[in-house]
Amino acid sequence: MPGTSTDNSPRGNAKLTGVVVDSATNKPVEFASIALVDPTTKKPIDGTVADDQGRFTLTKLPQGDFQVLISFVGYRNRTLSSVKLDRRGDVNLGQVKLAADIRTLKEVEVVGQASIVEEKVDRIVYNADKDITNKGGDAADVMRKVPLLTVDLDGNVSLRGSQNVQVLINNKPSTIVASSVADALKQIPADMIKTVEVITSPSAKYDAEGSAGIINIVTKKNTLQGFTLNLDTGVGNRGANLGLNGNLRTGKMGFSLSGFGRANYNVRGQFENTQRVGTAFTEQSANTLNRGMFGQYTLGWDYDISKTSAITASLRYGTRNNIVDQTNFLTKSTGPYFPVYNLRDVLTKDLSGTVDANLDYTKTYKPQHEFSVSAQYSRNNRNNDFTADILNYSDRASIIARQQNLNESYNQETTIKADYQTPIGKNQLVEFGGKGIFRQVESAFGYKFAAGNGPLETDPNRPANTLNYDQNIAAGYLSYTLSTKNKYTIKAGARYEYTTIRAFYKLSQPGELGGGAGEDLGIPNYGNLVPSINISKTLKGGRTVKLAYNRRLQRPGLRFLNPNANAANPTNITQGNPLLMPELTDNVELGTSAYVKSVYVNTTLFYRRTNNSITSVRDTITNSTGEVTNPSLPRPIRTFFLNIGREEAVGANIFGNATLFSKWQIGGGVDVFYAILTNNSPNPAYQASNSGWVVSGRLFTNLTLKNGWGVSGFSFIRGREVQLQGYQGGFAFYSLGVKKDFKDKRGSIGIAGENFFNHPFRIRSETQTPLLSQSSLTSLYNAGVRVNFSYRLGKLSFDQPQRQRGRNNENDLKDEGSDSGGGQPQGGGNAPAGGAPGGSRRPR
Repeated sequence: MPGTSTDNSPRGNAKLTGVVVDSATNKPVEFASIALVDPTTKKPIDGTVADDQGRFTLTKLPQGDFQVLISFVGYRNRTLSSVKLDRRGDVNLGQVKLAADIRTLKEVEVVGQASIVEEKVDRIVYNADKDITNKGGDAADVMRKVPLLTVDLDGNVSLRGSQNVQVLINNKPSTIVASSVADALKQIPADMIKTVEVITSPSAKYDAEGSAGIINIVTKKNTLQGFTLNLDTGVGNRGANLGLNGNLRTGKMGFSLSGFGRANYNVRGQFENTQRVGTAFTEQSANTLNRGMFGQYTLGWDYDISKTSAITASLRYGTRNNIVDQTNFLTKSTGPYFPVYNLRDVLTKDLSGTVDANLDYTKTYKPQHEFSVSAQYSRNNRNNDFTADILNYSDRASIIARQQNLNESYNQETTIKADYQTPIGKNQLVEFGGKGIFRQVESAFGYKFAAGNGPLETDPNRPANTLNYDQNIAAGYLSYTLSTKNKYTIKAGARYEYTTIRAFYKLSQPGELGGGAGEDLGIPNYGNLVPSINISKTLKGGRTVKLAYNRRLQRPGLRFLNPNANAANPTNITQGNPLLMPELTDNVELGTSAYVKSVYVNTTLFYRRTNNSITSVRDTITNSTGEVTNPSLPRPIRTFFLNIGREEAVGANIFGNATLFSKWQIGGGVDVFYAILTNNSPNPAYQASNSGWVVSGRLFTNLTLKNGWGVSGFSFIRGREVQLQGYQGGFAFYSLGVKKDFKDKRGSIGIAGENFFNHPFRIRSETQTPLLSQSSLTSLYNAGVRVNFSYRLGKLSFDQPQRQRGRNNENDLKDEGSDSGGGQPQGGGNAPAGGAPGGSRRPR
């Protein structure tokens, strides 16, 4: 008997249930649309939306034979025919599998771009393992291809124009990310990355940190039965890499051991800078050479205690060794009578090691009813030093003086958290939990000086000091999710975080690191309530509309707190401020996505306002701090930080993906926003404002050929970026790669080139204030080519045991660039020591 053909037919007592999963991964397809269709009229008579576990239930259904239509963006629609409903019992469809990436349009099979970019309810997912040009690069290379993100020349990541992002690795924090996002990205090989998730409107379950949003880097894992050993290696004109990744799983227990190393060499650059302070005029130039080695080693273990409980643990160690040489660093200063020349060679060493350990336990009582608890310990030790040899300008060889700045620091963090979630009825979910974060930061800095080429001794004019900064955070949250029959999903919640701070100096004898008891800085404790709400609506044809609001906060990281005066560049000195308080940001976004024939299009409008913004302030100081040859040089520019800013941004993100002829994938997007920056300092000398448009775009393509051949290309360009006191010039990246898979799919060999038409690539930046002006030109010799080889040993079977999803655990420190931990220059050696403002770094 056919089903009722009108929506006004009497209701019945039949019940229909099921679970929607991905056909390839068996993971739940969150918030898929389910419609009960009359086979005669082809009209839906009832429907619902699956929950975040892919489960759905339809009740009070009439008797008869029906069709069930299941759909979600990025998947092919699935129709189940002859589903018979009667009053004798419930009908359970079990697991209903949706095939990702494949759609049938006008009898032509099209591979959808969900294989590269997928959209979920609260995030955009970029599948990095699908792009062959990522081979041999690092995480910064991958991030440049992710929609909504921008990565500058030093590896600093911005989301919709803001660097206040929270970066997680496998849903967990690391102190190396807290110290420097750019440094962390250099330590993660691109070959390890499976996906990058961009969460623009996090729920209350996430930490309040990261005012622009959250970026989660998911690395490749293997939990199948058996043993594998993967080898990945590559060599190029500017770097080489080697990686080994082994996995063993037997029964309920699994082990993994991986090691990756990367060496950078032949990374050359040039820098030119001019600046005016009052009537004094200064010109600078330098050649730079960057070299370094990065490594990461991870041991993982997991155990299925039962079908409903599991425990996982991991231990990771990362190390970096980055050395920057600046040679022929010439400063010409026009004083009141005649020019003064200063010539120096500067060697910067940035050495660090990071340990991360975590233990997680998850218990599932029934679907969506879970309890989890986790603990994590992380510590980053760092030495960030520079030594300057000041040369005789006449013969450009003999050393007339030497100076050194030593900065030892560590960043330690311990985290304990518990989460609980339980369903209420058929379409509601409640989540709540608590978390404690305990941080200890120390920065010990001192200065040495030598006349001529003699031994370095304590600088009597600059006493050493140590900053101890202890920060503890207690947090709790409550989140509620409602899914309605008319395809609305509402997720609302609130999170409260209370922060206590104890910060003090430990004074030392001049040149001595460490010290005894010192001055308490008296920083007050504070509490923050951060609400969030996400509303989504599924429309016909697979279209979705989303509206979201959230409040976020951003605590200052060591880059901003560190009081060490970095004077490697004697005319541009940087110094942190340990008295900084957090920023507060309100975000609103409205987004929609749809398929237009074979093209997937996503459009988002957003508005962001940040109060109490941590703003860089530039002024002049009365003596030449750090300069030991001639005290009559013009006063240098000092950059430090205050909570005196307000930033606003309103803009749009548009990106699309399409597949042509089932083999050619092409996609790209445009990000545009209007930025308004205001410095509301009561000091007239610091007051400033600026505004303007910032535009960036990206384009990528993948072509699958016969016999295992493939071609990939990528390009990214960002225009001029508005800053409070000027602008930073635009830049671009592009790459092209070819790969050949072996017949048995056990390995591949490929070649990739990048920026091969630009040698060098030049970037201009300017700063203008009533006190000073500055203009810089950075030249990057970053054209490169590399050959990559990978091979896999071992065999897997697919009797995969039931695994639990990882728990979220977040890190949350504001850090702007690779200078954290001591303020010494990094960034690929593209700017002279000290990092002149207006160079490639983004001053706020």
